[in-house]
Formats: sequence, structure tokens, C-alpha cells
Amino acid sequence: MNNKLSVVLVAVFIIVAALYTSAFVVDETEQVVVTRFGKIVREPMTDPGLNFRLPFFDKVNKYPKNLLFWDGDPGQIPTLEKTYIWVDAFARWRITDPVKFKQTVDTVFSAQSRLDEIIDPAVRNAVTSYRLIETVRKSNRELDTFEVGIEKDETEGQRQPTFITTGREQIMLGILKQAQPKLDKFGIELVDVKIKRVNYVDQVRKSVYNRMIAERKQIAEKFRSEGIGEARKIRGDKERELKLINSEAYRIAQEIKGKADAEATDIYAGSYGVDPEFYSFLKTMEVYQETLNKDSTLVLSTDSDFLGYLKGLSHSSK
Repeated sequence: MNNKLSVVLVAVFIIVAALYTSAFVVDETEQVVVTRFGKIVREPMTDPGLNFRLPFFDKVNKYPKNLLFWDGDPGQIPTLEKTYIWVDAFARWRITDPVKFKQTVDTVFSAQSRLDEIIDPAVRNAVTSYRLIETVRKSNRELDTFEVGIEKDETEGQRQPTFITTGREQIMLGILKQAQPKLDKFGIELVDVKIKRVNYVDQVRKSVYNRMIAERKQIAEKFRSEGIGEARKIRGDKERELKLINSEAYRIAQEIKGKADAEATDIYAGSYGVDPEFYSFLKTMEVYQETLNKDSTLVLSTDSDFLGYLKGLSHSSK
């Protein structure tokens, strides 16, 4: 009885283990290819759900069903006008035929290597076939940028022509069309290819920076010269206004002085007409006050008119 029970338990354990090892789940983001000794034995499974395989003999190969990302290595590429630029491109791809994918590249890592071998040369061939402006721009929309300090009419003759015939997006479509036929045998669909970054190489970048610095210095010098001219104009206007103010003030002062002198002359004339002797006496005293002090020394003749009133004062005191 115990032997029979043991046999039943072992059989149940084997059946459960076989069911457990044979069952597998296909996720909604996966697609599965089942192989037996390296040979595909079933149709690829793309629908999510529970499935079974022959345990210990069948191998479940799972591949992603969603979009995958390819990032290329940036490199120096010459444009049609022999201008070297750094180009960094990326792409999105997916596995559309898991059977072909299994038979050719087998793993996503190997597929990335094949993408490097196919997309990188396609990007290089496309960039070298067009001018730099074609790789940068995608339309002939009028540029809304402007140079600070430079008028629009001054830059129209200096700017390079921005008219394009193909454009960046068409170049990317050309890369896609060139690379896709080479990827069909791997069961890979290239969804799109884009340029992530475009930049000048170091040597060209330095010359561009030097040109930009020279242009900035030219604009700064223009600002300085305009500022100096404006400052001189302001100073000239100030000097002219100052001279006008001074001349007007001088004219008014002279008019006031003339009126005052005229009034004083009238007063003097009136006082002289009333008492000429007293007027003469006052004027002489003013002269004495202005010319004589305690340190003054005069040597005059006795008949000098300058000391006439002093003589009169001395005689009257006697």
C-alpha cells in the first residue's frame, strides 16, 4: 500500500513539474519564438496569454514587440561644401518578423551592431551629398532672428543664402529608404531616423567663434563711436545753450547797470544843480576815502587841487 502511494505521489510530482516547466506566459510587449535544438518548431507567438512547450527540449526565445532605440556614435562628416561637422543621429526600430530575427541576429545586442553597420554609412552618405544648410533647415521659412546693433539692410548682403531645395526631413527620409532594404532580411523595420545634434568640428568652431567675436567687437565699436558722437553733440548743445544764457544774462545785467548809471547820473545832476559846491565836496570825500588810508603817503605840491578841501579844513581849524 505504501509503495503504491509513493508511486502515485512521484507520478503526480512529475506531472506537476512537467506542467510547470512547460507553461510560459507571453506578455503584451513580447513576441516568442519556440525552438527545439536550435530549430524553429512552431509559428511565432505575438498574442499575449498562457502557452505550453515541450519541457527540457523546447526553448522559449522572447523578443520585444514595442519600439526600440538606436543611438549612433557622433562623428565628423564633411558636407557638400567640404565643411566638417559633428553629426549625432538616432533611430527607432522594431522587430516585425521574429523568425527572421532569430535566424539572423538572434539577440537585440547583435541587432544594434547591425544597425550601426547600416545606418551610420547611410547618414554619412546623406550628409556628404548636401550643403550644410540642407542638413540644418527643413523649410524656407524666413528667419526671424536679427543682429543686435546691425540694421536689417546692413545684414542682407552679408548673410549666406538660406534657400534650400531638399531640407533636413527629406534627407532623413532618404536615409530611411536607403537603410530599410538592408534590414528586411533581419526582420527589422526602421521606423524613423533623426539627427539629434549638428555642430562644427573644433577647428571650424574656433574660426566661427573668432568671426563672431570680431562681429561683436565691430558692433561694440559702432556703439562706442555713436556714443562719442552723441556725447559731443550733447556737449556742443550744452555749450551753445550756456553761451546763450551767459550772453542773455550779460545783456540784462548791462541793461540794468545802464539804467542804474542813468538814474545815478540823473541824481548826481540834480544834486549838482541844487548845490554844486556840496556836490563837489561829496565827490572829493569819496575820492579821499578810496585812495587814502592810515598807511598812505602822498607827496604833492602845495597848490595841488587834490588837497584843496584839506587846505580849507586846515585854515578853518586855525
